[in-house]
Amino acid sequence: MRALIGSIAVVAICATLTGVATSSQEVRTGADRVVTREDVERWKKELSNWGRWGKDDQIGTINLITPAKRKQAVALAKEGFVVSLSRDVPTEKAADTPWPLGHTYLGVGIDQYEIRYHGYAHTHLDSLAHVADNGVFYNGYKPDPDSVTKGGGHTRNSIHNLKSGIVTRGILIDIPRLKGVEYLEPGTAIYPEDLEAWEKKAGVKVSPGDALFVRTGRWARRAKVGPWDVAKQAAGLDSSTIPWLRQRDVALLGGDGAQEVAPAKNAGSVHSMMMYLGLHLFDNCDLDALAAAAAARNRWEFMLMASPLAVRGGTGSPLNPIAMF
Repeated sequence: MRALIGSIAVVAICATLTGVATSSQEVRTGADRVVTREDVERWKKELSNWGRWGKDDQIGTINLITPAKRKQAVALAKEGFVVSLSRDVPTEKAADTPWPLGHTYLGVGIDQYEIRYHGYAHTHLDSLAHVADNGVFYNGYKPDPDSVTKGGGHTRNSIHNLKSGIVTRGILIDIPRLKGVEYLEPGTAIYPEDLEAWEKKAGVKVSPGDALFVRTGRWARRAKVGPWDVAKQAAGLDSSTIPWLRQRDVALLGGDGAQEVAPAKNAGSVHSMMMYLGLHLFDNCDLDALAAAAAARNRWEFMLMASPLAVRGGTGSPLNPIAMF
């Protein structure tokens, strides 16, 4: 994942934006799904959530998870059946795991973990201090790099803002099931019409404050053919889905990789636009058990619970998200 998305200057956005769709938030399908660099630069202004919850806001679309949204989520936990959305923490190097967990036993009852969690191996949540454009993060925060690396991390937008945890409605979009395949081949792009086709098939509709998880079947493919370099080849969202995500006011976005297709089919990057949308991202989730549980119930919505580590100044956190039906 790139920490920066180019050297294009950031335009400060002062006006408070609403959830009303702009012209460039229209869903692009067919020939209109082409996304140019000009489109992306316009989206940085038109789709931005900077200032929407005030100039001092540090949590972005997490603001959409209101007490009413949490109560709606709790009502979905009808059975008390729980499913983990985390893969087992990898401990061996592989093509997609350059930094496995360091696990050292210091005694019979004492061990130590060392983890470099950003990348394509570990299940983790990105904070809004993870992705920048020309050194500027969500809501115009521009830290001094030396102060961050030598002084204890970020003073704004860190994962510590989510210390109280996340409870909201989760929705799974299972694209392999939609396509009638076991998994998507690397390089397969997912477009807005795919997301809406799944909504129609599953009888669900993504709404403001939801945590959206998009399954590509990465782990099913890995189990069958072995690991590969996911940074270079991955199924995932095309950048034409960015206006759709903003239009639907998704609060959190997760996937079994880093959300986006590689190599890219269009200009722009879902992962990189998080800093304009103010969107926290779950990376490298294992959604296979969740897909099986949802299919068995024919119910694709659930209560999501997630608790990142309370690290002041952190750019994210490894974690174990839980779905409850």
